[in-house]
Amino acid sequence: MTKTIIKTPNAPGPIGPYNQAVLAGDILFISGQVCIDPSTGEMKNKDIQEETHQVMHNLKSILQEVGMGFGNVIKTTIFITDMHQFGAVNEVYGKYFENNFPARETVQVSALPKFVNVEISMIAII
Repeated sequence: MTKTIIKTPNAPGPIGPYNQAVLAGDILFISGQVCIDPSTGEMKNKDIQEETHQVMHNLKSILQEVGMGFGNVIKTTIFITDMHQFGAVNEVYGKYFENNFPARETVQVSALPKFVNVEISMIAII
């Protein structure tokens, strides 16, 4: 099986020792994305909706780098710091899949990198 490191300037660069994504055969593993705007390096986090939209834009950019879209996603993990914001995150997240939803779990955590409120990772197939 071939392993290809995926990098795109259209999503934030890693803030640690990992890659944006790894393509292993026909499976794409996307590292957790947060609300960093790759064009400015600034956080887009005036509210949980803006934060979630930026995360989804970053994920979309990585998917597009390998010719995929949200229809290729089979699994996601959402990490949030406040389960009371689940509804708002869920509403934004759901708009990106056009009723072609992947498997998913949502987990509340005490803190996330850069002290953001939401982080999402994905697995997609060609």
